[in-house]
Amino acid sequence: MLMLLNTPYALSLSRSLASSSFPSPPARRLLSISSTFALPPPRFPHSSLVSSRVSPSFRTQASAATATMGDAPDVGMDAVQRRLMFEDECILVDESDNVVGHESKYNCHLWEKILTGKMLHRAFSVFLFNTKYELLLQQRSATKVTFPLVWTNTCCSHPLYRESELISENHLGVRNAAQRKLLDELGIPPEDVPVDQFVPLSRLLYKAPSDGKWGEHELDYLLFIVRDVNVHPNPDEVAEAKYVNRDQLKELLRKADAGEDGLKLSPWFRLVVDNFLFKWWDHVEKGTLKEVSDMETIHKL
Repeated sequence: MLMLLNTPYALSLSRSLASSSFPSPPARRLLSISSTFALPPPRFPHSSLVSSRVSPSFRTQASAATATMGDAPDVGMDAVQRRLMFEDECILVDESDNVVGHESKYNCHLWEKILTGKMLHRAFSVFLFNTKYELLLQQRSATKVTFPLVWTNTCCSHPLYRESELISENHLGVRNAAQRKLLDELGIPPEDVPVDQFVPLSRLLYKAPSDGKWGEHELDYLLFIVRDVNVHPNPDEVAEAKYVNRDQLKELLRKADAGEDGLKLSPWFRLVVDNFLFKWWDHVEKGTLKEVSDMETIHKL
């Protein structure tokens, strides 16, 4: 049956640092939730298949910081994404994951610069399961610069070149970044995803073009976590979010392969699905994820 649930927009969403300027969100948003039984709002993880679609928001008006970039390239870019592209500094690494410098998110994702071989940067991909062992997926916002409107794992982003996200011990810097972006993209409060609950399983090195101008060249940390969480998608980042079980994910893969409904998957997500995900899903259900953790190996795919 179909239920409509009024859910407050996640006012706690932050962008990179609290000093950034943001729009005043609407007081309430309408999320569509499909379920076979009533749910205690707004906790999503207890449905067999939860789909929350966010409506378009009023975009951020140009702040003083953004206005200073009026003559910069890509002035037609969405204001929120443009600010992040120029302000966020990614961590440049070599193929052994040693830090070699930093560069703007903008430059790190320009395909012509990626082809120089100097833009490899550190990233992470979160795979969040609820206690029914369903995986939370997101469809990236239409305003995303790279891979807009593709379906992917729970959260994919970058640790930034800042002290708290450069900590190498126990991969704490990457875990801190994951917690930050789960709040930013999906409105998941930090207390719902403690950093010590992320299980780093492996690292993956890949390169993928997006549209000819943009692309990815990342050394990607794969972080798994099993938690029941509150989800409030940020429409500047996420078009839709839903939980899937194994069979539902396989149906998404079939549709993507067949080109049905224009459905596309991100290249990094597809690499993880094809090489690791279903065998790791067994360990999610058994509670034995740490047994398959291998952070010594960097898989070059």
